[in-house]
Amino acid sequence: IQLAKQSEAAGADAIMAVPPYYNNPPQAGVLTHFRMIADATDLPMILYDIPGRTGIPIAYETITRLAKHPNILAVKDAKGDLAQASRVMNETNLLYFSGDDPMVLPSLSIGMSGLIGVTANIAPQPYRVMVDAVNRGDLAAATEQHRLLEPLARATMTHVPGTVSTKYLLHGLGRISTPRVRLPLVGPEEWEATLIEDDVAKVQGLDGIDFSNFRPDRNAAAGGALPRIAGTTR
Repeated sequence: IQLAKQSEAAGADAIMAVPPYYNNPPQAGVLTHFRMIADATDLPMILYDIPGRTGIPIAYETITRLAKHPNILAVKDAKGDLAQASRVMNETNLLYFSGDDPMVLPSLSIGMSGLIGVTANIAPQPYRVMVDAVNRGDLAAATEQHRLLEPLARATMTHVPGTVSTKYLLHGLGRISTPRVRLPLVGPEEWEATLIEDDVAKVQGLDGIDFSNFRPDRNAAAGGALPRIAGTTR
């Protein structure tokens, strides 16, 4: 609640919040958690349903009750339950956004409005093309972008946390000054960096991105201020 109020004071346009993690509350607790955050400001709010990170899902019944709150307008869905998403979209006015990069096209195909993605920080244009193609009913064009994005989404989302891989890739492309991340996240190990780079080598034909000058810096990602630990790259 405090962070939501501070965000509003700082000029934020909206709030995106996850369920409480670690405590494993019942759905009644999840409902109260979101209602209290939504009540705390006048900002529109996105529910972020990501049980892989929080340990608990937002149940269908909870989402439909939260949909009645005037400030709760959307869901970022990283749960992968497209049947539930379809049901909620049929029964509420909530906007849905894909929060699972490899599943963007299937999500758009059932009526989601767009995506809030990780890989899109690296290659936004292909996702724009995909969304536009779906909106005009051109499944072939949308599928082509999905196919071209597949190795990049795999490189970004499969081997290490998305924050780590995204900064590693953006630094290798020369777009940011450092690939370092904050603890408890750390840069990729040598074997993880190899897997990321092997996937990147398969990326071809994506508009707005050229990996021919990709220069990853494993030392910059893993070394520096952190103490070295025997048997690791850090």
